[in-house]
Amino acid sequence: MRGNVVDLAVAVVIGAAFTNIVNSVVKGLISPLVGAIGTKNLDHYSSCLKDPCVVNADGSVKSGVPIMWGSVAGATLSFVITAAVVYFLMVLPMTKYLARQEARKKAREGTHEVIEVTELAVLKEIRDTLVAQRAASHDER
Repeated sequence: MRGNVVDLAVAVVIGAAFTNIVNSVVKGLISPLVGAIGTKNLDHYSSCLKDPCVVNADGSVKSGVPIMWGSVAGATLSFVITAAVVYFLMVLPMTKYLARQEARKKAREGTHEVIEVTELAVLKEIRDTLVAQRAASHDER
């Protein structure tokens, strides 16, 4: 159980560090690409549910009901990038490694079973031969 706790602690630390990397990629690479189409900050994308929408520079709402779908899109994009990287760099290789280990284990177990079955078949043949010899020696008497 202690090994699992250590593994979990390592995963949390790596995940926290990895979050910073993903946030940097989104802010430094993806946001400028989106900025080529519109604004560089996804947080500026919004719609107004109740007109007129006036938002102060500090982000507080002065009037109206703004829906800040740009920040949701940015967070979703960060999550998708994080999930993809974790899956392709950590989960998929580990799954393949464990499948190979299981296949090797089954192959080793399979060779033992073949040997046991072969030995059992040989022993049955020896038994049948001895029974046949005994029956032949009883018939001669």
